[in-house]
Amino acid sequence: MPVSRLFVLIPCAGSGSRAGGEGPKQYRRIAGRPMVAHTLDAFRALPGRFDGLALVVAPDDRDVDAVLPRFPAEGEHLLRVGGTSRTATVRNGLSALRAVGAHPHDWALVHDAARCLVTPTQIEALIAACEHDAVGGLLAHRLPDTLKTASPAGRVAGTLSRADKWLAQTPQMFRIGMLLDALERAGDAATDEASAIEQAGLAPLLVAGSARNFKVTYPEDFAMAEALLAFHRQTDTP
Repeated sequence: MPVSRLFVLIPCAGSGSRAGGEGPKQYRRIAGRPMVAHTLDAFRALPGRFDGLALVVAPDDRDVDAVLPRFPAEGEHLLRVGGTSRTATVRNGLSALRAVGAHPHDWALVHDAARCLVTPTQIEALIAACEHDAVGGLLAHRLPDTLKTASPAGRVAGTLSRADKWLAQTPQMFRIGMLLDALERAGDAATDEASAIEQAGLAPLLVAGSARNFKVTYPEDFAMAEALLAFHRQTDTP
């Protein structure tokens, strides 16, 4: 098999309705910069590592050019093929990557635009764990809290063991052809790339991430992300 290259795909077409505020959450400013700019920085901090970095936005996105005036740079792609769901956006983005030269055996690292605190070290750990794996895998974090089930009345119905529970994160790294096929079969039933691969009968590799790599989703998450970015900027933590 030819040498497999690495591509980054960042779906960035969501409305971010749960985050409140005006406009898509990925363009809101955190620590003085748009959230998605911090996300891009984590991958740009690994120069020469990737053969392409693609941002997938909605076809009618009128904000991205103003928010990211220097994007795309060399080796980067702005793909205006976002769909009505995350799955559709990723599927369309992968197809667009194929159109600009990516091959089915190449790897795609799919990463949420709203996980703006991922680190280059975490990205490298995922690549090292997956690049020789037959399936691929994802960053994930062991569940630290006690997990409860709820009754219809809003009371505790039971307590589940957390020993084998993980919180799925991104990037999620799979071969482009395999992932495209899995997403097309799964449709919008897939909540992430790994779940589509699972539905195809395969078992993705779990690679330890960290609590820092959380998805900015709710209004209170913005203050937490701002504090963490400011702290790590002061301490120069990778």
